[in-house]
Amino acid sequence: MSELLVDFITSLDGYASGEGWPGFWGLEGPEYLAWLGGQPEVTYLMGANTYRLMSGFAAGEVPSGQDEFRPEEEESVDGLTQASKVVFSSSLEEPLTWANSTLVRDDAVEAVRVMKSGGSGLLSTIGSLSLCRSLLRAGLVDRFRVVMFPVITGATGAERIYDGYPDVALEMIEHRTFDGRIQLAEYKPRVLEHPPLAVPA
Repeated sequence: MSELLVDFITSLDGYASGEGWPGFWGLEGPEYLAWLGGQPEVTYLMGANTYRLMSGFAAGEVPSGQDEFRPEEEESVDGLTQASKVVFSSSLEEPLTWANSTLVRDDAVEAVRVMKSGGSGLLSTIGSLSLCRSLLRAGLVDRFRVVMFPVITGATGAERIYDGYPDVALEMIEHRTFDGRIQLAEYKPRVLEHPPLAVPA
């Protein structure tokens, strides 16, 4: 059975990106990049908006506010191009132009349920806030990982991650600090029907 990881990189105030900021908010360091490069092989899950954005980067489109990609950003995009990707969308048309991408028009929650039960290895989301929210609500997420960068993007932040989420209890299974400033926290999530009646001792 496959394991499903929801994986976010965020500003401290919970935004997935910021207008005019470079990738990784320009704050990645050698420890973080080495860890990122050593991650196991995964199949990435994404929605149409993330596909359009990331495939555009892969085709050479530079984010607004930048003249060119930094080497760290190019390496990240190249890695995604080589990886297997499953794209859930009713609006995209086949064939998808980004290498190693498969289009699925079926309901994403049910499709991922089948992928988990009949597969092996690791499934991981990338971006795709509404997809992540739906998979979490359905109880399909095994691990919820957040890497927080030390910046508050109150004026320029885009894509608030946790809006519309249910209440979720999080049991920490890993944490570490990269380059003295970037915080990783990984949890086992449990969706709550209501707030707990008592705080655990």
